[in-house]
Amino acid sequence: MYLLSRINLDELMKKDEPPFDFPDTLEGFEYAFNEKGQLRHIKTGEPFVFNYREDLHRWNQKRYEALGEIITRYVYELLENDCNLKKISIPVDATESEPKSFIFMSEDALTNPQKLMVLIHGSGVVRAGQWARRLIINEDLDSGTQIPFIKRAVDEGYGVIVLNPNENYIEVEKQKMHKHSSDGTDEPAGKRERKDRVSRETKKRRDFYEKYRNPQKEKEMMQLFIRENGSPEEHAVYVWDRFIAQAAAENVFVVAHSYGGLAFVELMIQRETDVKSKVTAVALTDSVHNVWHQEAGKTIREWMRENLSAGTDRHELTSWKSFPSIFKFFAEASEAKSSSQKPALTRRSHRIKHEEL
Repeated sequence: MYLLSRINLDELMKKDEPPFDFPDTLEGFEYAFNEKGQLRHIKTGEPFVFNYREDLHRWNQKRYEALGEIITRYVYELLENDCNLKKISIPVDATESEPKSFIFMSEDALTNPQKLMVLIHGSGVVRAGQWARRLIINEDLDSGTQIPFIKRAVDEGYGVIVLNPNENYIEVEKQKMHKHSSDGTDEPAGKRERKDRVSRETKKRRDFYEKYRNPQKEKEMMQLFIRENGSPEEHAVYVWDRFIAQAAAENVFVVAHSYGGLAFVELMIQRETDVKSKVTAVALTDSVHNVWHQEAGKTIREWMRENLSAGTDRHELTSWKSFPSIFKFFAEASEAKSSSQKPALTRRSHRIKHEEL
């Protein structure tokens, strides 16, 4: 802190970042998705450039995040307009004023008597309909979104439910609250003065450092969590209870990527009998679940060995690379169930291979 205090703040502030003032549309960024689903600059045709301004990593990161929010809205629009899914608000009994989230469902998700596919993405910034934001921006929509899964599922007669496990809260600007402390009437005047002086000095140093570290002071935000959906695990259980468990489908199939696999295992732990009775097969693409750490019982571990297939290779690409194998795996599981034979689908013999694409 002593060395920092000797820096000439005026000189330092000459190197300030540009304002975090970014467009709120793809057109504003001068980007668009081409016919191959690739994000390209509308004038140069070049892919997205992260290092738009040299030596301004934080500004570039904020720009990337702003574009990511636009991408999220864009994918939502594709789910509704291109995939014909319905946006369903949750909690289903939410009041007008409380925080809400949503999922997406096909028209026949709850009424399809045969097959229902449930898609669960991983952790981080991704939202409903996405596998990996980085792939959407740097590769294409097919590899980074769940849209190919949804379209093929619909073509093959599945109902579809798309979970949104990372939409756990809304952010509102934190109101500046004056902290009222004791007036110290019990303390000697000298002691109170020393405490006040120390407090002022501490605040001064803290503000100085914060101005150096964060020249553009961002708004303080607070999180208001969504009832019964405050975590991916809660969300999975909520959607199961309110939707999947009520679905008419004889066969439920689940595709879960990364942390989505952990959420599914937690769902099994909490709803073991129901899940076993409804779920025919599960495809985990580079799941981060741990049946031992999550305390899954022996019966759950045995069921998973017989009804799960595992993804391979590069983490964010596993869902897309294993795309045809997953549908093949589900078809075999469905056929085995319908013929009243126990499916001998072990993790080893039905490991999803990206080379099959």
